[in-house]
Amino acid sequence: MKLFAVLLPLICFFGYAFANDNATAELLDLVPDTIITNGYPAYEGKAPYIVSLNFRRDGNNALTLCSGSIIANNWVLTAAHCIHDKHYVEIHYGSNWRWNGQYNLVVRHNNFVRHPQWPHIQGNDIGLIRTPHVNFNDRVNRIRLPLLSQRNDLMENWWALACGWGRQADGQLADWLQCIDETIMSNHECSRTYWDIPIGVLCLRTPGGRSTCGGDSGGPLVTHDNPILVGITSFGLASSCTTGAPAGFTRVSAHLDWIRQHSGVAYY
Repeated sequence: MKLFAVLLPLICFFGYAFANDNATAELLDLVPDTIITNGYPAYEGKAPYIVSLNFRRDGNNALTLCSGSIIANNWVLTAAHCIHDKHYVEIHYGSNWRWNGQYNLVVRHNNFVRHPQWPHIQGNDIGLIRTPHVNFNDRVNRIRLPLLSQRNDLMENWWALACGWGRQADGQLADWLQCIDETIMSNHECSRTYWDIPIGVLCLRTPGGRSTCGGDSGGPLVTHDNPILVGITSFGLASSCTTGAPAGFTRVSAHLDWIRQHSGVAYY
């Protein structure tokens, strides 16, 4: 029971939703005190692979905010809980301003691919969005996945970069992209805070309250050296983002075969 008592609220809090533009957090009722992260503003072009994802349902004004990562000219990788029950998404490319990218595309739900084992088996909070072809430039580009030979590399103590437009210290969503640099911890260490962490989950240390928070769901965790996408923002401690509790990500290396099966993207 510990797993369900802790994890389910956490999945809810990273997707940030508005109704009728009144900044009403339909998914944040369980965790009203979440605030960000003490990150730093990214310079233009720091993370050309990140996109802002604005999800909606037909006939409903509610807006759910997430992020994603470009992994190919026509594929974006994000969290399964972001695309769940949504009818379409507006994808903003190529700027650190959430609402003012170089361009945006609208993609319908028939182009969403959600891992079939989410949410029934933890560690599968991963989804794909098929997009029209997008040309790359200095502001819009892919991030490479781990090599297939790295499936079993746990990457413990590696430095990694997480970015997003989630909540800031003043409780407001960031208009300008914010980032943090921290180290990946072992699943054994992460289990001391949560539950028996499965291999499909990767955790990040968050000293000083530097962490992902509400609105950062689906965003990238990228290694510093030889940058590769190793994590997808998934969960955190429901009570607050600034407690120093680990930030939870879907481990990309655990899903390389699934990504290749549905998108054709793989590195050998």
